[in-house]
Amino acid sequence: MTLLQSDPVTQLAFSVYENKGVFAVFLGSGLSRSAEIPTGWEITLDLVRRVAMAQETEEQADWAKWYRDKTGQEPNYSALLEEIASSPDERRAILHRYIEPSTEDREQGRKVPTKAHHAIAQLVRSGHIRVIITTNFDRLMENALREQGVEPTVVASVDALAGAEPLVHSRCYLLKLHGDYKDARILNTDQELSTYPSSYDRLLDRILDEHGLIVCGWSGEWDHALRAAFLRAPNRRYPVYWSTRGSLGTGAVELANHRNAKIIQISGADEFFQTLQQRVETLEQSQRQNPLSIELLVNSTKRYLAKPEYRIQLDQLFSQEAGRLLAQLDDYSFAPHGQWNQEDFRSRVSRYEALAEPLARMAGALGRWGEGNDLTLVLDILKGIYHQAEKIGNGLKIWLGLRSYPAVLIFTAYGVGLTRAQRWQTLHEFLVTLWPREHREPCSVVSTLFLWSWKGDEQDVWNQLDGLRQRKTPLSDHLLEVISSWRSSFAGVSPDFDLVFHRFETLAALAFLEENDEATLEQAASNTPHGLFARMPVGRAGWHSSSATTLIHELQSEATIAALLDAGFARRSNRFLELFVESFKRYVAKMS
Repeated sequence: MTLLQSDPVTQLAFSVYENKGVFAVFLGSGLSRSAEIPTGWEITLDLVRRVAMAQETEEQADWAKWYRDKTGQEPNYSALLEEIASSPDERRAILHRYIEPSTEDREQGRKVPTKAHHAIAQLVRSGHIRVIITTNFDRLMENALREQGVEPTVVASVDALAGAEPLVHSRCYLLKLHGDYKDARILNTDQELSTYPSSYDRLLDRILDEHGLIVCGWSGEWDHALRAAFLRAPNRRYPVYWSTRGSLGTGAVELANHRNAKIIQISGADEFFQTLQQRVETLEQSQRQNPLSIELLVNSTKRYLAKPEYRIQLDQLFSQEAGRLLAQLDDYSFAPHGQWNQEDFRSRVSRYEALAEPLARMAGALGRWGEGNDLTLVLDILKGIYHQAEKIGNGLKIWLGLRSYPAVLIFTAYGVGLTRAQRWQTLHEFLVTLWPREHREPCSVVSTLFLWSWKGDEQDVWNQLDGLRQRKTPLSDHLLEVISSWRSSFAGVSPDFDLVFHRFETLAALAFLEENDEATLEQAASNTPHGLFARMPVGRAGWHSSSATTLIHELQSEATIAALLDAGFARRSNRFLELFVESFKRYVAKMS
């Protein structure tokens, strides 16, 4: 017996993880049935019952038997629907009541996305699944996707296909072969399902040829045009996994044999897709550096900081980790060429964060517990990362800008560590340090790596991350989320960590403003009695009212003014600091 012989779901999880975006999911009526949306057979029997009751027939224990006795034929969904409703509009109206959830349905959890739908949506969000094919009329899959922040390209008619985003460019391509229950052009009858439009056939041929397939909830017995597409698919370059409760029917066996499908016995779609999604997620997490090794690096940093005689070991520790990071940042997966893709952007951000985490947490610890000698070490690392990012000048602008994202993470972690320790002089020196740039004027650290002054914060791309679509400061919001997850290494468990982060960003904005002289700011403020008069990056504190109020109060207190001016902030000028506070207040008024 092989390691995975009795575990096809793990085998599938490896295939899905290692071949990101290659597998398409095919969903039949069984998936909707678990949401208590009736199958075609159940709708057929209910239509038989309703017609019979309208003809004043008594209630029957077995409506299928009654129909056979009455007509001499088997109950047939297509034939019955054609007999009751002659037009597509009438058929759509009949189906509407079986699919659309009522208020009571919603309260009882019926006719809403199931755990399987949500698990598939999570696989789409992570970029492992990009194509979904379904014979279902309902919108359960679309609703689950949108709950995950994914807006699918939905093709439910020939017209929609003609105007749809191309398959190769879509983050999620949802092909509803038989239409949508709110569209009169749904396909119901045997005649309607016997052939597809030629454009559908071409699309299906491409998907079945270029993708692996995960089948769930489809009997494979009906849908003649779909069966024909399976049977004419020429290649088996990627496998087909066919999940089933019990044995496959004769028609499904023919299709499975033709595609050499691997059969997976399941207890239900919810359990199957949840297990698959969790195992894919586990595989992704296993690629991250071992958390124990990260903790070891952070603890070693703290131990070497404790005694001056360990200075050499500390330097070597950082040099080795920086070398590891630099080697990984040139991986082919970070190549700056190719078209913009939202999922690729999300994936790159996540991978950059995983690679930078050890060094960022170590830098945060330096900021919190260092005594001054650490600044040169951090600056050297940041220069090295930024220089390597700048080595490549050709490619998509967004990918080029993102290459220095690890430097932004380390810059932020170290700055927050300095802020947490109130090491104001080192923080100011860190922010305003100039570093040389080839063929360009030297530029300060804060004007290179802070919020929108960093070249990677362009075109609102950070709104593309989950949960940040409507945010005013998406990069700042995301950085807080990331740094918060690392803060145990350098900021402890203080309940006011958000305020520490906001304080760092506000002081960084002050350091950025110092590139202006006081006279210029004075004149700009007098010429602009209302509105913004100074250009500076402002993060979350600009709209976070409680933090803004606290920070303004701090910046106007004698103790804080004395400490900041003594550290070199605001050009050591009380009036310059007053102008900054006025500028910050106007940003707060505008952003909030």
